[in-house]
Amino acid sequence: MRVLVTGGSGFVGQRLCPALIAQGHEVLVVSRTPHKVRERLPRECDIRDSAQAFIDSPPDALVNLAGESIAAKRWSDSQKKRLTRSRIEMTEQLVSLCEQLGENGQPLPKVLISGSAMGYYGDQGDKRVTEDTSPHDEFAHRLCAEWEAAAKSIENMGVRLAILRIGLVLGAGGGTLQKMLPPFKLGLGGRFGDGRQFMPWIHRDDLVEAIMFLLNDASLSGAFNGSAPHPVTNAEFTRTLARQLHRPAVLPVPACVLKAGLGEMSQLLLTGADMRPERLEAAGFRFQYPTLEKALAAILSPERSA
Repeated sequence: MRVLVTGGSGFVGQRLCPALIAQGHEVLVVSRTPHKVRERLPRECDIRDSAQAFIDSPPDALVNLAGESIAAKRWSDSQKKRLTRSRIEMTEQLVSLCEQLGENGQPLPKVLISGSAMGYYGDQGDKRVTEDTSPHDEFAHRLCAEWEAAAKSIENMGVRLAILRIGLVLGAGGGTLQKMLPPFKLGLGGRFGDGRQFMPWIHRDDLVEAIMFLLNDASLSGAFNGSAPHPVTNAEFTRTLARQLHRPAVLPVPACVLKAGLGEMSQLLLTGADMRPERLEAAGFRFQYPTLEKALAAILSPERSA
């Protein structure tokens, strides 16, 4: 297949693109700065500056992972707009590409795998969360809901849509662990607030496999939770990470400090959801890293032996 990937130079995309190539697919990547991301991607990737630039070589499938990091900056009103715009505009580009292909009588992609996030559900306390759980209304939910709604319009053209609500992505060299590791390696890590909030997570390799799984099974559509089957609380995550690094984790960060420093964005650290991949597992997907212990052991073993 010819697979068009947005966000291909990001933390997940950098692993997804070579995996697709290894399976014999042709990979097309959208990046606003093709010359800057070239070195991060396999040389076989065809990188162009917009989805519309591929109108002359229609893709068979679309994978939409683009979007500014939700935790990069404090949530001012202008930053909230940027976060929403970065997701909606790229999604609309893909919808527009399909519209143009249809108008030209060219074949449309068979499927769009579109990213979303665990934030769709908002704060769920300790309630078990599946794809059918009603969301809690807050900014993270509204952001994800708008993102998903933009993608859903593609179904009107007969394109299969699978939405992947992604948990915290764990892997070496980036993602959630990149900011957490330095203090934990120094023995300065600790839980956030009371530590009872859930942290749904997924190993980057499992996320890549889940995307491929959804690409290849034409019977799968709708929303899927992209997280490991054994989510943990923040306190458990903290203990497990410290144990893997053979360091203590005795310096909790009080909720009031996070709220003062981060404002509304502190919700990302102080609330969560016990999110389960019910639909993925029911479809037959099997995780290589179902437990946090196994995932962190695989990610951190090269560092421990270095």
